[in-house]
Amino acid sequence: MSRHSLNAKRLLCPLPVIRTQDKVKQLMSGDQLEVSCTDPGVMQDIPAWCRINGHTIMSTQENQGVYIIVLEVGKNE
Repeated sequence: MSRHSLNAKRLLCPLPVIRTQDKVKQLMSGDQLEVSCTDPGVMQDIPAWCRINGHTIMSTQENQGVYIIVLEVGKNE
């Protein structure tokens, strides 16, 4: 398992989810991805995308207008 990060700050929906999807395609099952965003919509959008695609949300937090979501990549098809 390795940990990766994605800076999706200053991007508006649906770009943070699209960038997350593109990054996850490059990762292995079990890897973790930390996504940093400034669009509050990601707090619903990325967890919903993860449920549909078989990935796990490990944590979510908000710190001074920055939303950080850590997900674990599920099994790749």
